[in-house]
Amino acid sequence: MTRALLPLLTLSLIASASAQQAKELRLGVFPNVTHAAGLVGVQRGLIQKNLPDGVKLVVKEFANGSQINEAFAAGAIDAAYVGPGPAMNAFMRGVPIQVYAGAANAGAVLVARKDSGVRNVKGLAGKKVAVPTRGSTQDISLRHLLHENGLKATDEGGTVSIVPIDPANMPAAFAAKQVDAALVQEPWGAVMETQGAKLIVNEKGIWEGGNYTTTVLTVNTKYAAANADTVKGLLKGHLAAINYIKGSNAGAQKSIAEQIYAFTGKRPNTNELFKALARTRVTWDINLKTLAEYAQLNKEAGFARDVPDLNRFVNLDLIRSLAK
Repeated sequence: MTRALLPLLTLSLIASASAQQAKELRLGVFPNVTHAAGLVGVQRGLIQKNLPDGVKLVVKEFANGSQINEAFAAGAIDAAYVGPGPAMNAFMRGVPIQVYAGAANAGAVLVARKDSGVRNVKGLAGKKVAVPTRGSTQDISLRHLLHENGLKATDEGGTVSIVPIDPANMPAAFAAKQVDAALVQEPWGAVMETQGAKLIVNEKGIWEGGNYTTTVLTVNTKYAAANADTVKGLLKGHLAAINYIKGSNAGAQKSIAEQIYAFTGKRPNTNELFKALARTRVTWDINLKTLAEYAQLNKEAGFARDVPDLNRFVNLDLIRSLAK
């Protein structure tokens, strides 16, 4: 090969590498207040603003973690806000994802229909209780509560029927008396309270005084390796959204309401969103101790054969450096 051809070859390789970089970021988000950072980041354009020039944000709405896992496995999304339970299960099944940041702590409550006769957790015996999906953070949290009160789910030999229902559809399920209670993310707990449901356990009583991770931001590791600048931009937008929420409760309520309406056609009112945000701690940090405890509960519930190596599952190095 002549020296004259070397510059041309170098330029060709650079062009080829550039061509391989994705021109879009496909991001999954739920219409829940526990996904407030994602909802605000999308609705206010904070994530798009921080992406490299030429990279388009493509937002995809999901209802539960099972759908997110299917999308990751199929290569249909590049990043997503999701509960730690489904994320762990996907990771341990070999789906190439990693947690790059936390998004919310707490933000889930146990509510019961006013006419259900349920007044406390022990009152769930023989009842039907809704959760977003099997293996979700709320499913595991519910089983933990049941065990603490001497109860078990029917699939564990007990009397409590756990019924998977998308959170946005739970108010209608309550109205139709399809279930007696629900352990659900906000704002849907607050919405059901508006419709007459009773609050049985608040966000602090669900687990660890409310100091547990409810939502994380996960990224496909192959995408991250090929698109480092885009992932950095995503995390910058994530941080910008968190800071906005902390600085403007009213503005956050408006953005969350608009984005939930865009996804579901249902718009929580101001009182519901105020209550929901008060029960949710929006944060990029993760309490790794409670995450490890959750992983053990996930295993005990039978949703995983083992617990993940958190050093491989979670990588907060980039978000910590950006948050300084």
